[in-house]
Amino acid sequence: MDTQGRSVIHSSNASSLVDVLERILDKGLVVAGDITLKIVDIELLTIQIRLLVCSVDKAREMGMNWWMTNAYAGTPPALPAQGAAALALPANAGAAAEVGELAARVSALEGALERALAAVPGAAGEAP
Repeated sequence: MDTQGRSVIHSSNASSLVDVLERILDKGLVVAGDITLKIVDIELLTIQIRLLVCSVDKAREMGMNWWMTNAYAGTPPALPAQGAAALALPANAGAAAEVGELAARVSALEGALERALAAVPGAAGEAP
């Protein structure tokens, strides 16, 4: 089969999948529907479906940010300094106390080293 003289012609009006997804994420897409199950005019079940598909930036523009405060959707929300300290877990409180003790010990050792270096002639101002 000879295909040398033929070329593939694409429609200039056709949108690619990427273009469609970009438009949906930029503008947003809402799908809404209701399903009701009735038997002899007795409503047994009603399901209301509301679906919004959009980008995170578009959702923020609309005032939606539930994923920032939902522990299951990602990292927990940032707390102010006093709020974080008030909610510290007992294990974290013990670790914080240990870090404070270690910092005090390092400070005391640095002071002792400085005094020892000052007592040695010719070693003043030199780092160990």
